[in-house]
Amino acid sequence: MNKPKHIVLTSHPSPSKANIVPICWGESNPVKRGPVIGTLAKQDHRNAIGTHSGSYSVYRALAVASGALQADHRADLTHTSPTKAIGPYPSWGDADKIVSLDPFGAVVDEVYGEFYDRGFDIRPTIAITKAQINLPELQEAIAKGRVKVDGTIVKENAGLAVTKVAIDPVWYLPGIAKRIGVEEGVLRRTLFQQTGGMFPELVTRPDLHVFLPPIGGMTVYLLGNLPCDRHPLAVRVHDECNGSDVFGSDICTCRPYLIHGIEVCVEAAQEGGAGVIIYNRKEGRALGEVTKFLVYNARKRQAGGDRADAYFSRTECVAGVQDMRFQELMPDVLHWLGITRIDRWVSMSNLKYNAIVGSGIEIIERIPIPDDYIPEDARVEIAAKTAAGYYTEGETPDEETLAQISGRNLQEY
Repeated sequence: MNKPKHIVLTSHPSPSKANIVPICWGESNPVKRGPVIGTLAKQDHRNAIGTHSGSYSVYRALAVASGALQADHRADLTHTSPTKAIGPYPSWGDADKIVSLDPFGAVVDEVYGEFYDRGFDIRPTIAITKAQINLPELQEAIAKGRVKVDGTIVKENAGLAVTKVAIDPVWYLPGIAKRIGVEEGVLRRTLFQQTGGMFPELVTRPDLHVFLPPIGGMTVYLLGNLPCDRHPLAVRVHDECNGSDVFGSDICTCRPYLIHGIEVCVEAAQEGGAGVIIYNRKEGRALGEVTKFLVYNARKRQAGGDRADAYFSRTECVAGVQDMRFQELMPDVLHWLGITRIDRWVSMSNLKYNAIVGSGIEIIERIPIPDDYIPEDARVEIAAKTAAGYYTEGETPDEETLAQISGRNLQEY
């Protein structure tokens, strides 16, 4: 009888360091900086922990396991170069300004030709294209005169002409640790432990400082002319909310605020400036959609129903924290875009505001969501965030008043 064959998994391969290309983060010259190489085809070429494609790397593993994809497939990057040039900017050479994305990620096939010729498998982590987007609310905004058709930015069919940028995360671990105020060793060990030991190199390879985390990235939508030093620049940084953004759930203000942000960005672009919408994959304040729905149930079923005074406490009961978005990392994309000043900041969040201003970017005006954009069921959110100090506008109501303000505008406080 033939004995069954068993696959033996070692703790981790031990590649030779002889062919490792060093990464000198913060170098303004991309060749001196060095490419980020997360290839799995040649272990001795890797100079980054993890692998490309973020959370989609797991699907890639399924494709390889099923035989649908060759494990050593190399992308043919012919005609994939950016449709719009972005940068370089001085911030690209500042190791403190950008720590969570690769500023050269969109032009790797352009700047690292020599490495490709030597057989290195280098993948883009940023892609830039042009597109039209069309939202039904914009048709209504045109009908009501809030948005004007100009044929260039806003088309006759209410479509918006945009430059669209997809960005995968690339973490420079020393910079990430510094940004969130922990020692790099603590960060590495915690990442290793909290991912179930998925990435042993975090603790076995201190010489590797770049990590390609298995998380979602972001999409940036650019309207108008960027950079726009002498014209208004409007920015909306939006964190993913699938229920509202895609399916129109009315328990929060996410889609209405996104639409309002787009309208403000359109106006700035039509004035000769630019608008920037940044869409981060951080569902449910980065707690995830399952946690988010559990919290919804807990809020709705508690004594007295959904209440502003219990809005965050119910989240903490389920998740342990109110928020895991770590806005400290969020300004990196603004620095990648070369932004040093924002004229119209479409957000009331102090967390985002403080992160951006603290990174050295000036904000001139903060624009809140108009009252008539707020769904009735989302008034609890507005009241709770006002009371918690999320917003700059208004005074904090006392506990007795909190129970009554769910249906009232935060501007009253």
